[in-house]
Amino acid sequence: MNKVLIIDDESAICNSLEFALEDHYEIYAVQDVAMGMGILDDTAIDIVLLDLKIGNISGLEVLKKIKSIKEDTQVIMMTAYGNIESSVEAIKEGAFHYLTKPLNTEELIIYIEKALKYKRMSNSLTNLRQVIDKEYSIQGIVGNSAALKHILTKIEKVKDIDTTILITGESGTGKDMIAKAIHFQGKRRNEPLEIVNCAAIPSNLLESELFGYEKGAFTGADKKKLGKIELAHKGTLFLDEIGDMDLQLQAKILRIVEDMQVTPLGSEKSKKVDVRIVAATNKDLLQEVKNNKFREDLYYRLNVISIKMPSLKERREDIPVLLKWFINKYNVKLKKSIEGFTPEALKALENYEYPGNIRELENFAERAVALADQRLISIDDLPEIVTFNKIPSKVNLKDRIEISIGTNLKESEKIIILNTLDYYDGNRRKTANCLGISERNLQYKIKEYNN
Repeated sequence: MNKVLIIDDESAICNSLEFALEDHYEIYAVQDVAMGMGILDDTAIDIVLLDLKIGNISGLEVLKKIKSIKEDTQVIMMTAYGNIESSVEAIKEGAFHYLTKPLNTEELIIYIEKALKYKRMSNSLTNLRQVIDKEYSIQGIVGNSAALKHILTKIEKVKDIDTTILITGESGTGKDMIAKAIHFQGKRRNEPLEIVNCAAIPSNLLESELFGYEKGAFTGADKKKLGKIELAHKGTLFLDEIGDMDLQLQAKILRIVEDMQVTPLGSEKSKKVDVRIVAATNKDLLQEVKNNKFREDLYYRLNVISIKMPSLKERREDIPVLLKWFINKYNVKLKKSIEGFTPEALKALENYEYPGNIRELENFAERAVALADQRLISIDDLPEIVTFNKIPSKVNLKDRIEISIGTNLKESEKIIILNTLDYYDGNRRKTANCLGISERNLQYKIKEYNN
């Protein structure tokens, strides 16, 4: 039951309101401000019915104090001497409404219910904002690598600058997370973020999705529809996989970037929009320009600020941190209590190449949490694609390498590496995993031996 606190220096008012409301709410009624503030400190009060004047104390001053310590508590002011000036002042200080005595019980309950509904909506928005901040804030992008820190520094620099940004990188590297972080960390965070995946929508539908249309613009257009560009007014338009957009539509997007004007399909009237454009692609747009598949003028208009997302192979030091993040995420989702990985399982995950980048790593983590029966995920809980090249626990005598006593360390290392490479028929990934080094380091060693 919702809790209502009445603060009024007239005992008759307190008693009558308590009698009228006690069937609907849990009532606290006091004639003293200090007692009322004590109840607020100890109890989760939803609504305060506050007199404009309690003895020699101004109700407006009490209102300010209540809102300073319990911002989400809704306050309805009451007075026998209502005037426009005092009611305006009360609303400015955060009162939900202002009622004049004698109070009509039915009207009062209506306003209490409205205040409760407003409070619930406000709390929901606050919770949503907290979720968004956690998911899409800079702090929500996981990793400690130098490459990622460089990107986060750049986001901090450009988040409030109204210019276009082009995010490039392989699929699954988190380009969408960067775009969302730019929006939700910047000055447009309270305005819309509209996302359009240019690769997921057929070309003949993408234009209407972006620009909207008037009723009767084409067969089936039985009503007017606003496009994503208009919906993003004052906010951000994120054009994901823009490299897949056809050339004809690219020309129309260029006008948006340059003139900030949109013309819905079936209309001859342009509308001004205020939109920040962030685009992303896994393609080499300069090469696409050379191949006449992407407009050069649009490329340079989009690429004012560029952010290159590294592949997971380029930030392997982030793998343990990412795995911890995903374990926590899927422990909650799957109601598990996994603590981590065995050293063998972690090493296998760190050495894998990840053609699908972070998206693939998350897939492995979710699968492992779902299948694991012990507190630590073992290598048997990982997919075969990760474990096919794990190091055997025992090595046959025939697989041994003979190194004479007195052979220096550098020569010994060369013998071990080249013989292991030969053992795996030249497969560098398997060789690197067996030796416990990175594939890049192995390539460096082989190049050194060939010189």
